[in-house]
Amino acid sequence: MTYRRALIPAAVGGALLTLLTLWAGASASALQLQGTGNVFDIESATALRTLLSPWSYSGVSGGALYADLYRTAMQIRFVTLFLFFVAGALLLLRRLPPVQGRTPATLLALWAWAPVAATLAVTVSAPWLIASRGHGSFRVLPQVASVIASGGPVAVVAGLLTAPVMVVLARVMNVDPEPLPRRDVPPLAARLAASAGTAVVALSLVVLSYQSVAAWIQTSFPGEGLLSEPGDLLREWLLLGAWSGPSTTPLGDWLLYRAADVVVLAVVWWALRLLPGLLTEATAPAMAAGAVCATVLGLLAGQFLHWATDDTTTVRGPVSLVAGLGGGVPAALVFGVIAGIAAVVTLRLAGRRDTADAAG
Repeated sequence: MTYRRALIPAAVGGALLTLLTLWAGASASALQLQGTGNVFDIESATALRTLLSPWSYSGVSGGALYADLYRTAMQIRFVTLFLFFVAGALLLLRRLPPVQGRTPATLLALWAWAPVAATLAVTVSAPWLIASRGHGSFRVLPQVASVIASGGPVAVVAGLLTAPVMVVLARVMNVDPEPLPRRDVPPLAARLAASAGTAVVALSLVVLSYQSVAAWIQTSFPGEGLLSEPGDLLREWLLLGAWSGPSTTPLGDWLLYRAADVVVLAVVWWALRLLPGLLTEATAPAMAAGAVCATVLGLLAGQFLHWATDDTTTVRGPVSLVAGLGGGVPAALVFGVIAGIAAVVTLRLAGRRDTADAAG
């Protein structure tokens, strides 16, 4: 699928995602209306308002200067959301078109790319948003980390609605009469590439996310002056989770929660195992983008498992499910890119070795 043909579904998807997040942000003020209590309880309404506020234009208080800064931050946020999503969707639709058995993979990849684009958008707009609060010179990096972690849940839901529309449009736009069969990738090379990429993700999920290591990351870089306390920001971009040993909880509960980590790694390995054959060409950018999407999908699967096994979800209601989605996306972006590069390098090295062995 050429970039020209992929541009229309990518642009439509970017516009739809932007409009959905804009509508979600506008709905935050509606939760303050008098009749809201007849639909949501106070706790659910407060949780929803917190989820929607990162995309709301009505979240500023103060003078005209602060209001202007806040509006500028939101304008930058929505524009960059559109641009980041379209850029990633173009690459995915070009290398992973929804034809010849690739449709489910394309659908999942486009869905996973939505929270990634949202994370990049809130990161770019963070300086203006922090300045609009009137205390931009105080603990800047922890404030940036807080802003980055705020926009995921809405983007996950909006992406779930956007991805099917893009897939349908992409199938309509793909009028190429020539079939695109799946690439023939040596099984051993694909497994080695998947294992290398999964090992990179496991470094963050298992090693860096362990309580003592995570605490060291957060507290060992005090910094000085305006950019003091970078630990919160490092934690946001380096850790895919947080866990400790079973000493503070029953072994059965501990194993149940660790099962979610196993699910994450299993999803990542399986996706990276299939990805080289699904891509029309296993280039480094395509593998990196695919690995990022695979890591995000693994996190979502683990978060769904957490929600299903958590006894408190029946008390907190469905809002708790949405609130728990989209966590860890910044780290998934960092380690997903590294995992994709590791996978493609391993794939090429293993492929060359298989070729040399066959020639010998």
